Amino acid sequence: MSKFLSVLFFLIITICRTVTCQEIVKLDSETKQHILSYNEIKVFEDKTGKLDIGNISSAEFDASFKSSRTFVPKTSNSKSTYWYKIRLENTNAKGAFLLEFYDQTIDDIRIYYQNKPGSFRLHQFGAQLPFEKRQIHHKNFTFNVNRRFEGDRTYYIAVKTEQPAAVMIVLKKVNWFIQYGLREYVLLGVLYGMILVFCLYNLVMFLAVRQKQYLFYVLYNLSIGMFEISSNGIGFQYLWPGSPGWNEIAYGVALYLAAIFSMLFTREFLHLKHKVPVLDKIILSYLSLRTVFFLICLFINNHWFVYKVIEVIPVLLALISGIVILRKGYYPARFFVAGYSFIFLGILIRIIKVLNIGKMPFGPANFYSLSFCLIMEMLFVTFAIGDNIRLLKKKKEKAQKRIIQELESKQKLKDKLNVELENKVALRTREVLEKSEIIEAQNKELLVQAEAIRKMNELLSIDNTELKKNITEVTEARVMSKILSYEEFIKIYPDNETCVKFLHELKEQRGFKCRKCNHTDFYVGHQPYSKRCASCDYEESVINGTIFQNSRIPLNKAFYMVYIVYTTKGKISSYKLAEILELRQATCWANLNKIKSLMQERKKEFKGAGEDGWNKLVFA
Repeated sequence: MSKFLSVLFFLIITICRTVTCQEIVKLDSETKQHILSYNEIKVFEDKTGKLDIGNISSAEFDASFKSSRTFVPKTSNSKSTYWYKIRLENTNAKGAFLLEFYDQTIDDIRIYYQNKPGSFRLHQFGAQLPFEKRQIHHKNFTFNVNRRFEGDRTYYIAVKTEQPAAVMIVLKKVNWFIQYGLREYVLLGVLYGMILVFCLYNLVMFLAVRQKQYLFYVLYNLSIGMFEISSNGIGFQYLWPGSPGWNEIAYGVALYLAAIFSMLFTREFLHLKHKVPVLDKIILSYLSLRTVFFLICLFINNHWFVYKVIEVIPVLLALISGIVILRKGYYPARFFVAGYSFIFLGILIRIIKVLNIGKMPFGPANFYSLSFCLIMEMLFVTFAIGDNIRLLKKKKEKAQKRIIQELESKQKLKDKLNVELENKVALRTREVLEKSEIIEAQNKELLVQAEAIRKMNELLSIDNTELKKNITEVTEARVMSKILSYEEFIKIYPDNETCVKFLHELKEQRGFKCRKCNHTDFYVGHQPYSKRCASCDYEESVINGTIFQNSRIPLNKAFYMVYIVYTTKGKISSYKLAEILELRQATCWANLNKIKSLMQERKKEFKGAGEDGWNKLVFA
């Protein structure tokens, strides 16, 4: 019984050591590449981020390392430093080996190994360092394994990164690494070439059709291309090798642009604004929110770019919109739905890989699944665009055919109408010719009558001229020889303009003499009928030097007041004047006294003046 217990205890100890002891990976020439997984790689999470290689390599920390629970270890906490321990055993196999890290987004990778007791050698690389700092200029991180050791050697790998990362460590022979890398770069070249071909195709479509949906799709394809080269390291290697800061956020900017242009293309291609306004408003709201989130990530916290899962929202919106439009009978949407189904499948595979749901085997189909799905999406959406062009062409041909039929029908109707019109015109022409002969005879008679009327008009015109002249002379004679009523007087001087013109004529008879310097030369002034002295520039208005200067009553009423006072020799009362002229009695009294005083002062001048005396009374 005791022997049985001893054997059982020995087996338990052996099994426990087998389970807990780390497996050693041999540098075997028969193996081209080997992915370190499970018990081959041990993990310790330093949540403080302050431990160094001295602490980690100590014996007390050895028990803190645990075997990886997943095929590929992952980081999740940006504040922690993740330590990985691997053991490599040197053999007699020939050839150089290296370690390759497939995730190009890891910020900082430090590899320590003991080159002599108590001394560790450090190799550092990562996305936060310029590209030229890498041992091998390759899109993935690589570390050359120095085979100058015997037995096995322990490597400590410290990983610290802002975004979740898959720490896939692959041991490769250098010659296999070169072969695999060349094939991979060729495939990536084909991928980018296809994206470029799709861009050029849609750019040509835009230039031919001039519909902005094709331009949106070109920009979307370029954004996808930018995302691919920024996420797989090609952009960092060839386009911005000296800008690690930009490399950290390039994929986030590319995803934002891809989401924006994808939604704009969806709106235009599926005509959501007219066919499904509700979905159109949802997409516009998403664009606003996505832009706000992008600005927050860009200017406040770059770490939030890691939440790539939100990109499933535009894919679902585009997929739902395509299905709804397809059910409404828009058949080009079937290729659109197929294309975005591939993108949704690629995102789903990526989510399964990140969440480690099930044991998904590693391989090119798995690693490049999203890129393959993006190419399929571009292919099917290009089919959709071509189908849309074919549909537009078919509609155009149908419309042209209908237009041709309408034009032919209109031409027939036009020919028929032309024949009818020609017949009517011929009939009407005969009638017109007959009537024109009659009209011509009547015109000759009218011409004779018109000539007689013209001669009569000439005689009448001469008589009218003489009659008007006689009337004017008679009227003026009445003014000069008889007391006219106010109504008769204003027919001769109806307004201020007539009175001003009369005053100007009176002044012209007297000649010009400057009231300031007695100069007789003048220029035309700024006001109507005014004169400006050529010597002293004094400007004299037409009422200056007259009895009407500074008068506030209308000029024709003032004229009549002078006329009636002179004619009646001052024997009219201010009350009568106020009644005739409709002015205040005080105003009429003041002006009456002024005129009578002037008449009294110049009675010798007015003696024998006769009818024209009131004209002389005008000048003060």
